[in-house]
Amino acid sequence: MIPAFLPVPAAARQRGFTLIELLIAVAIVGILSAIAIPAYKDYVVKSNRGAAQAHLLNWSTTESQYLADARRYATKAELEAIVSTPNTVSAKYDLTVDAPADATPPRFTITATPISGGTQASDPVLTIDNTGAKTPSTKW
Repeated sequence: MIPAFLPVPAAARQRGFTLIELLIAVAIVGILSAIAIPAYKDYVVKSNRGAAQAHLLNWSTTESQYLADARRYATKAELEAIVSTPNTVSAKYDLTVDAPADATPPRFTITATPISGGTQASDPVLTIDNTGAKTPSTKW
C-alpha cells in the first residue's frame, strides 16, 4: 500500500521573500542597469551615426552621377528629389550641401550636423567632399 501524503509542518513552509533577499535582488538590478544603460546609449549614437554616414555616401555617389549628366553638382533640393532622406537621419541630423555653381573645378561638400538637444548632440559634425575626404576621420 502507498503511504498517504504527509503535510509539511507550518513552521517549515516558506511564504515569501525575506527583506534581505529583496534588497539583494534590487542591488543586482541596479548594478546591471548602471552598466547596461550607458552602453546602450553609446550603441544608439553609433547606430544613428552609421545611418547618417551611409546616407552621406549615397548622396556623394549621386553627386558624381549628377556631375556626369549635368556638368555640375546637385543642390540639396535636387539630391532630395533623387534620393530621399530617411527619417532616422533627418530626425537626428541637419543635412546641408555646399555645391557652388561657379566653382572651377566643380566641388561639393555634404555636411551632417547633429541636432542640438537630441541623442546625437555629443556627436561631431560629419562631412564628405568631392575628393572623398571624410571628416572627422576617427568617426568614419
